[in-house]
Amino acid sequence: MKDQYRNLFKSLIESYYNGNFEDEVKFILSQSKINKKELCKIISSLCGTSTDCSSNFTEDLKKAIKSYKPDGKIVNKVKFCTMECMDKTGKTLCQKSCPFDAILMDAAQNSIHIDKHKCTDCGFCVEACPTGGIMDKVQFLPLANILKGNSPVIAIVAPAIIGQFGKDVTLGKLRSAFKKLGFTDMIEVAFFADMLTLKEAIEFDNHIKDEKDFMITSCCCPMWVGMLKKIYNNLIKYVSPSVSPMAAGGRVLKKLNPNCKVVFIGPCIAKKSEAKEKDIIKNIDFVLTFSEVKDIFDTLNIHPNELKEEPSTEYASSGGRLYARTGGVSIAVSEAVKRIFPEKYKLFKAVKANGVKECKSILSRAQNGEIEANFIEGMGCIGGCVGGPKAIIPKEEGKKYVDKFADDSEIKVSIDSDCMNEILDKIGIHSIEDFKDKNKIKLLERFFN
Repeated sequence: MKDQYRNLFKSLIESYYNGNFEDEVKFILSQSKINKKELCKIISSLCGTSTDCSSNFTEDLKKAIKSYKPDGKIVNKVKFCTMECMDKTGKTLCQKSCPFDAILMDAAQNSIHIDKHKCTDCGFCVEACPTGGIMDKVQFLPLANILKGNSPVIAIVAPAIIGQFGKDVTLGKLRSAFKKLGFTDMIEVAFFADMLTLKEAIEFDNHIKDEKDFMITSCCCPMWVGMLKKIYNNLIKYVSPSVSPMAAGGRVLKKLNPNCKVVFIGPCIAKKSEAKEKDIIKNIDFVLTFSEVKDIFDTLNIHPNELKEEPSTEYASSGGRLYARTGGVSIAVSEAVKRIFPEKYKLFKAVKANGVKECKSILSRAQNGEIEANFIEGMGCIGGCVGGPKAIIPKEEGKKYVDKFADDSEIKVSIDSDCMNEILDKIGIHSIEDFKDKNKIKLLERFFN
């Protein structure tokens, strides 16, 4: 989020909590010298809505926040583009950042526009735009109403969160911070990644019969999945029919407590889009990014480094925590295959794609039969989730924190987790063999064809 938007977001949060939201919005609109229509779009996006500019904008905005629905586009153009960043080839920075060629030139307006049919809301253009002309919707104010109520609200945090809020901020301190904000509890998504690790190991055993076979993991990255669906859809038959760890977290928690709300916290804009896909939309209620959460904490005077630990028993494995960085899925699944199917382990040969360019290259090679590996992992951001556009710290630093956290984990492979076995029992999966039963693992599956 550009600095001016961050300051505006903070003022909207503060006024919403202080009860003078309408007055603050009217004041902002009255003071600004920029185009009022554009400013309305910016404010609306920061409030998670698509409220049109009108004489009743403030009242309409407040109603839209209270009646929030997870529909509509996440990424939108909010300002006229001067195209000052255009290079010699005639492409703007946002055009060059888009993996799906969804940002097109509008010759009549001498500007760019987003093709809604091609766009997957991955959000790469949001960070690429130097003027803040493209924004993603921020879902906190609609969530704030629920946090003030009596419904149980669970924060599920991406594995990349370790180290993001300070070197001394442990998960126990973060749990205290989220509870202070109004959440009922905080749970590591790494735990649900562990579930998917077991499932992917079973998928590997099913898919790989000899050295010529291969499978593509669908875990983690919505950009990777979007690329497969939109550009390389002839490879879909090789994709593992698994939900992401985020979606698995929402489904499992809602299975255990149908009344709870689930909020994913991560470094990725594209997760906002994934959460509203037709087969996922009821699993995750809201998505916030690390940078948004930092602004929320700062505005509401919540300082995780100053809070007491609220620890929990160890329940996530080393492998699940490694999902935060490129190559982590491959490591986790290979270790699970080694334990569950030792005879297949000798066949396991992974290849990983790091960033959009490598993702396209590897999938093109797979189409042409030029891949020697049999387990293909792709991450749209360089470095994986630690390199996400809404991470707070540099990806190199994030990887160091993740690697150390994973290395220090008491549980190395998810099959050894007592907590995992207990939760699997509660959702009707009582053994590794049950992972082969489509009826029993329905909660962990989605299909792309």
